[in-house]
Amino acid sequence: MKYAFLLIGTLALTCFAFQSSDKYSIATDVHLKAPSSGIKFDKLSLEKAKKEAKSSGKKIFIDVYTTWCGPCKEMSKTTFQNDEVGALFNKKFVNLKIDAENDADGAFVSKNFKVNAYPTLLFLDSEGNLLKKLVGKQSQEKLISVAEGI
Repeated sequence: MKYAFLLIGTLALTCFAFQSSDKYSIATDVHLKAPSSGIKFDKLSLEKAKKEAKSSGKKIFIDVYTTWCGPCKEMSKTTFQNDEVGALFNKKFVNLKIDAENDADGAFVSKNFKVNAYPTLLFLDSEGNLLKKLVGKQSQEKLISVAEGI
């Protein structure tokens, strides 16, 4: 008799769980965040980025950062993940992240564009000529405003 009650209780709970999970899965799906459509950074050398920019008619955006830079990490987690920023930058630019201290192009970019603080954000034409340089953490609004003007 004890096992019968246990079996009936288990079946009742299982049925309730299935009914509840269907009911709540619809409600909780609404709260799931869609994957970010922030800036998609390409893993390209600067030379390959220039070729890609020429063939696509885009310009080049470079986030020059270091692994120890707090504002760089913050921008990567927030500003660069913003949907509006991503849509604009992915449409207009070949986007690169270059670690100034560890990437192959890091020393070249740092020297040629006089990078001495992080993050430094570079906007280049398809030939690699500097169009605009921003130093320090930037807001979504500032990045959008600058990108629209380039």
